[in-house]
Amino acid sequence: MTESDKLNQLPEEEEEEITVVTLTDDDGVEKDFEVLGTLEDGGKLYYALAPADEDTDEYYLFVEGKDENGETFLSTVDDDEEFDRIADIFDDEFFSETDYDAEP
Repeated sequence: MTESDKLNQLPEEEEEEITVVTLTDDDGVEKDFEVLGTLEDGGKLYYALAPADEDTDEYYLFVEGKDENGETFLSTVDDDEEFDRIADIFDDEFFSETDYDAEP
């Protein structure tokens, strides 16, 4: 077996599974979003979502809720302090780029 044959037998990297959710706004317009990450904090579940049809570094924060029928929905985080706190956690935990070449 040649070195080239050995390299060809290495397992291929698995592609990361992308979760896409469809949200409907107040006007009934549907839009697909890629789930970038989720975070549970203070008994609430938060989502970082990016538009699936756009190539952007920006994301939107949503919080999960339940309606009177027990149906799950996502809504925007309206409280500024809560929004800033959750955005900071997402930025630190999920979206910070580590510079491994930086001096300690």
